[in-house]
Amino acid sequence: MTFTIVEPQVPAPEGSADAARFTGSIDVRNAVENEPFGTGEELSFQPEELLPQWSDPAEPKRLLVAEIDGRVVARGLTETRSAPGWPVCYVSVQVLPEARGLGIGSALLDRIEAGARAEGRTRLLAWVAVPPLDGPSLPSPTGFGSVPEAASSTGFLLRRGWRLEQVERASRYPLPEGLGDLEQRVAETLERSGGVYRVHAWAGRTPPEWREHLAALRTRMTTDAPSAGLEDPEDVWTVDRLLEAEESDAASPRTTLTAVVEHVPSGALVGYNQLSVPAERHRPVHQEDTLVVREHRGHRLGMLLKVANLLELQRRDPGHPSVLTYNAEENRPMLDVNEALGFVPIGYEGAWRKDLV
Repeated sequence: MTFTIVEPQVPAPEGSADAARFTGSIDVRNAVENEPFGTGEELSFQPEELLPQWSDPAEPKRLLVAEIDGRVVARGLTETRSAPGWPVCYVSVQVLPEARGLGIGSALLDRIEAGARAEGRTRLLAWVAVPPLDGPSLPSPTGFGSVPEAASSTGFLLRRGWRLEQVERASRYPLPEGLGDLEQRVAETLERSGGVYRVHAWAGRTPPEWREHLAALRTRMTTDAPSAGLEDPEDVWTVDRLLEAEESDAASPRTTLTAVVEHVPSGALVGYNQLSVPAERHRPVHQEDTLVVREHRGHRLGMLLKVANLLELQRRDPGHPSVLTYNAEENRPMLDVNEALGFVPIGYEGAWRKDLV
């Protein structure tokens, strides 16, 4: 069985072969993302939800697809940053189960590595979900978590010179039907803070008075969150970049809910949480960033942010079944918050690195 690798234009004219290839690549993504966790369609996204991300000039992307008899059976996705000298290329290679063992994954990764070298990138990073398998496991260098040695991705990446740096936990929170418990948690946490902090929340674009603050927090997210040996560099957000990203987000049918904590004496925002909400209420919500800057930790602000945004979600768009999130397995403070709220683990993924120098 032979395959061909194509680099489609994204975005592509509606009804074109490349538009169909993009849709096919999302079908591959959804099948492979859901497979290790046995979560049905919970981790799936629709093409129209992901397409707007390709318009963000700060985060250029490249897509490769592998086809057999005209059908997309695999995809290779890369993302980097437009900042001069940016060293990292973020990589995803996904192959449908029925197309594995044909050399497609290797061919895609060969093309990706060659392209990254040509662009002057010196480091590849990839996050790969793994199924729960019996037998020996490869421990994370952080001392927290492991991936099964029997997982096909483990052997594949090791043979190609990658190394495991971190393990992340995927968790699910079943949303309650009422607001009472969430409202009580917000009130209790604010009371314990002694009136020093205040919560703000909004849907969609950031209000003008908070744009500079949120851009600074988005930058801090890239330095303050645990990244183990991945050495993800500081990714600077400006107000202009924030506005461009929100312009792209506005083209998606999903809605972003943002909750922030203001330090009242200084007037500065010191933490934020974001939820990505699908239009269809039978689908789960995805929790994106949660950050409390280092100098304001220890005041239960992580709990406050999460509960405040869950409350905002239930007020604005009730009826979604659950919230899904990912956290580094060594990030015990945030996992403590999640577990106290009622998040339960549904699976794990390895964070891998390969140096090109």
